[in-house]
Amino acid sequence: MAKYILKRLATGIVTIFVIATITFVLCHSIPGGPFDRDKPLNETTIANLNAKYNLDAPIYEQYADYMFDIVKFDFGPSYYYKNETVNDYINRCFPASALLGTCAIIVAIVIGIPAGIISALKQNHWQDNLLKIMTTVLVSLPNFVIAASLMYFLGYKLGWLPVSMWGTPEQMVMPTLALAAYPLSFITKMMKSSMLEVLNSDYVRTAKAKGCSGFLTIYKHALRNAVLPIVTSLGPQFAGIITGSLVVEKIFVIPGLGQEFTKSIFNRDYPMIMGLTVFYSILLIVCVLACDIINSIIDPRIKITEEGK
Repeated sequence: MAKYILKRLATGIVTIFVIATITFVLCHSIPGGPFDRDKPLNETTIANLNAKYNLDAPIYEQYADYMFDIVKFDFGPSYYYKNETVNDYINRCFPASALLGTCAIIVAIVIGIPAGIISALKQNHWQDNLLKIMTTVLVSLPNFVIAASLMYFLGYKLGWLPVSMWGTPEQMVMPTLALAAYPLSFITKMMKSSMLEVLNSDYVRTAKAKGCSGFLTIYKHALRNAVLPIVTSLGPQFAGIITGSLVVEKIFVIPGLGQEFTKSIFNRDYPMIMGLTVFYSILLIVCVLACDIINSIIDPRIKITEEGK
């Protein structure tokens, strides 16, 4: 186990190095400079800014400084926000995105797995048909439509929940439901497919033939194997969702990380673009590794060794 984790971490470091390099090259390939604005600055001001941020140095020197700072987990100063570094922005905004994403994933798992099991057990019955409609609607509607609908009905018409802002449990409900819609649909569909495959396997039929009750067969024999694909898929989903959702955070005025991904591109904030990309890559690698380890715990047949088997 330890050797496998160390090997995966080493692979992850190489992956981060490659991603950081590609991001650096792409950012510096964008036409224009980071201080080009709608209201152009004079040449003296731009020259002083370039000197302040070492942008007048050779490109290889900038790259070396950038990679050295990443090793120290220092993503540098923001070109757009005065007196604020990328690390400061992540420390300030990531907790809200992480809390929102974690709540959304929990809701998706708690509802999606039982819904998938019911859909598989009641295949072609009204329960299955109802869940098919629900998942199709949720996966088809964009986040902003779901968010706006929740705000209109639960916030404006019924007055049950506040329509925006962030901080109280009541303010978390609607953005959590809006962000959980797609993963909920995805988990339900995948759980149904996986459960149907497991229920038709030989060992489940053998367990039924031996007189095992329906609940025991599902819980002890089918569920642990059927849930493995779900756990595997949760790594990338979780990493993506906890780094923030631009649409949901914008609609509900949540001070999260998602809005900055797009804003930093328009602002030509190179350190913010590169820092958030590397930060997301680190989260993705850690989440995928965690899911592999959880899979080996759920199913003892999956042996994690240094060969990765």
